[in-house]
Amino acid sequence: MKILVTGANGLLGQKLISLLTQKQEVHTIATARKPVSYSLTKTEFRILDVTNQKETERVILEVKPDVVIHTAAMTQVDQCETQREECWKANVTGVENLVRACENATSFLVHVSTDFIFDGTYGPLDETAVPRPVNYYGESKLAGEKVVMNSKLEWTILRTVLVYGVTDDMSRSNIVLWVKKSLEEGKTINVVNDQWRTPTLAEDLAMGCYLAAIKKVKGIFHISGEKMMTPYDIAIETADFFGLNKTLIKQTDSSNFKQPAVRPLKTGFIIEKAKRELGYQPHSFREGLEVISNQLKG
Repeated sequence: MKILVTGANGLLGQKLISLLTQKQEVHTIATARKPVSYSLTKTEFRILDVTNQKETERVILEVKPDVVIHTAAMTQVDQCETQREECWKANVTGVENLVRACENATSFLVHVSTDFIFDGTYGPLDETAVPRPVNYYGESKLAGEKVVMNSKLEWTILRTVLVYGVTDDMSRSNIVLWVKKSLEEGKTINVVNDQWRTPTLAEDLAMGCYLAAIKKVKGIFHISGEKMMTPYDIAIETADFFGLNKTLIKQTDSSNFKQPAVRPLKTGFIIEKAKRELGYQPHSFREGLEVISNQLKG
């Protein structure tokens, strides 16, 4: 099976490439807008900017992948709010280009989306919950989903929540690494206690993508961890696990943070459908911290 991955430089992209190259039945094609910053083994690499229609059509038709896993996106929520044209281009126009190319190549599409398509009034949410985004990032990702759903493709949409993990080259941090680094440096950190999520280990999301690709089960699936946690809970558990000073962690709420984009207060996912139909089994949050700890030591 030939699987092409977009966004190979991102956290999910790197974890996915690492997983796919361990599978004998998979020929992996990694793609990104820029050359990857890590060593690739058993992997073909192509430059691909999905916002470029001609380039997207050319690469997809040359490779003719059985499955495309689309992880590339603009995900910086505040940046999406202030740079709306760039956000729409990345998260909607890019999807339109990819869908058109996949239709021509008859490729199955696995599209990665987000919990931020929801308004945060309640959670955890299953796949039947009605999307109502409260920020422009969520609007763009919901529009991207609709492009996929209205296409002639066979497709799977995987929505996820607050992804954390570590790679050799981290261009962006995530909540676990930020907490660990801040406490190690003796910094006091203010962490919100009124937002609820089901944090997702990057390795688990990569496995969800792989399972969707090989099973080709059409539909929407929620892929995340199982435990509902606030960022404050995440910070405390991270401090406890790594033996750091949790008195440096101060509770606050969202009203004290002035950010361009509104955050949904309560999301988190019910993942029973993914367990049942894909065979998805996530790590617990503590097990996720163990994975990170072992990788940092390695």
